[in-house]
Amino acid sequence: CLPPSLSPCGIAGGIEICITFPTEYVKTQLQLDEKANPPKYRGIGDCVKQTVHGHGVRGLYRGLSSLLYGSIPKSAVRFGVFEYLSNHARDEAGKLNSTRGLLCGLGAGVMEAVVIVCPMETVKVKFIHDQSSANPKYRGFYHGVREIIRTQGIRGTYQGLTATVLKQGSNQAIRFYVMTSLRNWYKGDNPNKAINPVVTGTFGAIAGAASVFGNTPLDVIKTRMQGLEAHKYKSTLDCAVKIMRHEGVRAFYKGTVPRLGRVCLDVAIVFIIYEEVVKVLNTVWKTE
Repeated sequence: CLPPSLSPCGIAGGIEICITFPTEYVKTQLQLDEKANPPKYRGIGDCVKQTVHGHGVRGLYRGLSSLLYGSIPKSAVRFGVFEYLSNHARDEAGKLNSTRGLLCGLGAGVMEAVVIVCPMETVKVKFIHDQSSANPKYRGFYHGVREIIRTQGIRGTYQGLTATVLKQGSNQAIRFYVMTSLRNWYKGDNPNKAINPVVTGTFGAIAGAASVFGNTPLDVIKTRMQGLEAHKYKSTLDCAVKIMRHEGVRAFYKGTVPRLGRVCLDVAIVFIIYEEVVKVLNTVWKTE
């Protein structure tokens, strides 16, 4: 994917994040809410009610800045790496099969996790968790990042790296696998058949939903490993074992509903923008 296509992807992602971030906030709070503590929230509605009552509507946007600042570079890494890998994985006819699409997506997900997503998500989770504490200590994005680095070093922004790599790798592997499969099915024997944006968006939403149901347990583990109480866990595996022991299997699916809403919209929008921009670029120079 050539650089000019990445900015619209990131801008689209940024717009989507601003619209749907409250669902991301609620998802994160529910995932951080441990049954053993006992739980602070009785469900999605109660989480929204308590947040608005204690912090106003702005409270639902706590941690937004970290995702907003990371949206363009994340899209750049994700689609750039995917295009690079897929260009080397296509057959003689230029077709990318589903299995190779999965592997290219896996590579893109792992790369974005290491370069962009882990520090971005760590900061977001810490900001959201901080708001629910008795004495919040982060006054804003730059102050919060500065405090995290001052007290924990750069490693403090890379908490839960293993879980993030597993989550993002599986995320993009599932999404690109589903997307590649659906595109190949839709085009059939005609590789030049055009796909309109509505179809692309529908395929993207399906791919997003598949990733939510496929790896929400990893998302829950990642969130716990990046929270303010991450010190309780010795490793990603230890975190998984403790969740299972103290909270049961259902805890691994906390926040599924709000995550589903946001991810489906996110993936649909970004794939529409990406596909349409690539079409435009193909009239100028070859991108695939």
